[in-house]
Amino acid sequence: MVAGLPEPARRWLNHAIAPGTPMWRSVELSMRGQVRLGRWRSFTARQVLAPPDGYIWAATARVAGLPVTGFDRLSSGTSEMSWRLVGLCPVMTASGPDVARSASGRMAGEITLLPTVFPKASWLRGERPGTATADLQFGSVTERAELSVGDDGRLLEVKVDRWGNPGGAPFGRYPFGVSVEAESQFAGITIPSVLRAGWWWGTERQAEGEFFRARITGAIFR
Repeated sequence: MVAGLPEPARRWLNHAIAPGTPMWRSVELSMRGQVRLGRWRSFTARQVLAPPDGYIWAATARVAGLPVTGFDRLSSGTSEMSWRLVGLCPVMTASGPDVARSASGRMAGEITLLPTVFPKASWLRGERPGTATADLQFGSVTERAELSVGDDGRLLEVKVDRWGNPGGAPFGRYPFGVSVEAESQFAGITIPSVLRAGWWWGTERQAEGEFFRARITGAIFR
């Protein structure tokens, strides 16, 4: 199934999917980590991911000792973010075409958390050595993720020219990336399990743009 793909993609998929593993179409992830909300704050979360159809990421963090709960969602071509303090006071709500477009870019990168859906993407060799690109179609918009793969097949980094407005900038495409610091195997599938993510990836503003650090603790494939 991977014979016609670019060599870096073949190397990653042969490493990530054990022989005989079913071609799962969705995964439920458990994770914990830190998210930057003014300062770094601990969170726990669950995510259901089914590329390219959608995802929902539901989490709890704490601000001044009080719980902030909510979710990010992409489904049926629409997206929504809804977060509340102690379940009552709105902290952030957002929806609309710009939010959906940004969520689609996120989804393109998160194909790496469910390698068995690789046939849904169009693959090309990347411009840099050891890289391959995966294109996913979302309506009339194509989102592209660049995967950097080590000689042993381990996924090292994912980059997306993602739609968004980091730091209050005007909506547009900005460099977004994920660094993979460790991996784990769940039910025959090896996925990133310790990662860092943020905007301005690969630029002098990367440290400023980093806002997410997580460890994936469980994965249930369906």
